[in-house]
Order: sequence, then structure tokens, then C-alpha cells
Amino acid sequence: MVTYLVAILCVIGLAVGQILFKISANAAHAGGSFLAVKPLSALFGAMCLYGLTSLAWVWVLQRTQLGKVYPLMALAFLLVPVGSHFIFGERFQTQYVFGVVFIMIGVILTSNA
Repeated sequence: MVTYLVAILCVIGLAVGQILFKISANAAHAGGSFLAVKPLSALFGAMCLYGLTSLAWVWVLQRTQLGKVYPLMALAFLLVPVGSHFIFGERFQTQYVFGVVFIMIGVILTSNA
């Protein structure tokens, strides 16, 4: 159970990292350079988060089969757009919602197999 919790935290960490990458890109675009403090700090934060989640993922893989936990990574297809909607005001179409529902069904089916 703890292994799956850590795996889900890894997915959340990767999703937050994607949001930080977008924050870095937006700040660099607004400021005209990646060398400014805001883009660099967001980029550095994302890279650190990716490093930590990678180490945690290796810990997860030591304790369970890759085929059992890897489908959880598909949760990022839900978390990143939801985060981008609330943080950046991005919108997605109804068709996307149906796709996410199918992904969630797939995650549930494969995780319980």
C-alpha cells in the first residue's frame, strides 16, 4: 500500500514539475531570457523535483513490478491539464474529457489486473 502511495506521489511530483516548466517558459518569454531569476528558479525547482521523483520511483520499482505501477503514470494526463486550467486558465474541449475518462478506466483496469 505504501508503495502505491509513493508511486502516486511520484506522478503528482512529475505533474507539478510540468507546471513549473510552463511557469519557467512563460517567465522566460515575458522577460525575454531564461537567465532571469524567475525562469531559472522555476526551471531549477522542476529539475530538482524530477530528480527526487526519479529516486522515489526507483524505490517503488524495488518493491513492485513495473507493469503493476507504470499505468499510474497515465494519471499525469489528468493532473497536468487540470493544473494548467487552474493555474494558467488553459481550456480543454469536451473531447479531451472523454479521453481522460477512458484513460482513467484503463488505469483502474490495469492496476487491478
